[in-house]
Amino acid sequence: MLIDNTVLYEGSKMIEINKPGNSFFYFFDWDERSYIINMEFQHFHQFYELCIFLDEQAGHLINGAWHDLRCCDIVAIRPSLLHKTTYPEGAPNKRLIINFAIPSQPNGLESCMKSIYSIFDGEVPIYRFEGRYKKAVFEKLNDIYYLSQSPNELSNLAIHQKFIEFLSLIYQYRDKNVYTDQVDFDNITNKIYGITACIHNRYTEDLSLASLSKEFYVSSYYLSHQFKRVTGFTLTDYISMTRVRNAQTLLLSTDIPITEIALQSGFKSFSQFNRAFNKFLQMSPSKFRREGGK
Repeated sequence: MLIDNTVLYEGSKMIEINKPGNSFFYFFDWDERSYIINMEFQHFHQFYELCIFLDEQAGHLINGAWHDLRCCDIVAIRPSLLHKTTYPEGAPNKRLIINFAIPSQPNGLESCMKSIYSIFDGEVPIYRFEGRYKKAVFEKLNDIYYLSQSPNELSNLAIHQKFIEFLSLIYQYRDKNVYTDQVDFDNITNKIYGITACIHNRYTEDLSLASLSKEFYVSSYYLSHQFKRVTGFTLTDYISMTRVRNAQTLLLSTDIPITEIALQSGFKSFSQFNRAFNKFLQMSPSKFRREGGK
């Protein structure tokens, strides 16, 4: 099937080269997702991810900020970035997810790869191309699709080569990116997403219902009610969960003592951190680190 006269799609099709945890792996997943499996809270990975939406409309939360998605939008998610896709009610939505890790490059290519990886570092790392730029970018993914149809002893190398070309084109055409948010929410919903983005940007600060209601010019009672309606969380739990998620990334990626991670993540004490961690993850921070997040 050809989506939007551009992207080859086959439901439940996958390509796997090694497994997550390897210094080199790829996982391509062409499939559908629906409203009923929307994640409760934003999650993170220790690898890079590209979410390529292939249907009419959905939303993507990145560090608490809502972004509108249209067909063929490319969301570039770096490791440890909190995010989730929110699919609308109704029929399932098509998408392509690509998870990957690429080991250190040979001498002389480091600056090239640094440039390519910069596409993941934008404030809004979402790419929307039109015309010949769109065709050229997605042609590389279609080549990968075709390569997987007739595998041989060089298929993995060819897929890797085409994927680097795909990333390179996104980088080369970055100034042709026409993505803009087209959010059509009511005022209070827009304000709630402004508050969630604020929480993700300032979770280390002393945030509370009282302080945020004052800052955003809304009564504490109304904010509490509307925050729960929009996010599914109480504001207090959302702040705690954001801090816990950020603590998880530090537990997995650093050797910083757990007591220091608690403070760096915005908790006032280790006991407060430990209670919140157990509440949301049903395990202690030390067990989480020991088991590598499994």
